[in-house]
Amino acid sequence: MEIFTPDMAINVCRKAIQTILMVAGPMLIAGLLVGLLISTFQAATQINEQTMTFIPKIVAVFLTLLFFGPWIIRVITTFTIGVFETMGTL
Repeated sequence: MEIFTPDMAINVCRKAIQTILMVAGPMLIAGLLVGLLISTFQAATQINEQTMTFIPKIVAVFLTLLFFGPWIIRVITTFTIGVFETMGTL
């Protein structure tokens, strides 16, 4: 029977942070790119409408979530199964 060491805890936390960044990355990048495009458009046309930035970002993040949804579920499932398998070997 294996003892749960601090190195194992750090490894699980590192993998959790990596998984969070991988899963959130596509939505964050989509929101960033749409926000940059909207800001450039607003600067070029001098239109300062605040609602013009929120709706396209929300739509872009939602569409990205729909597109990457199956991949996100696979990544989270793989991580969760790995954590449970690690706990089962203790």
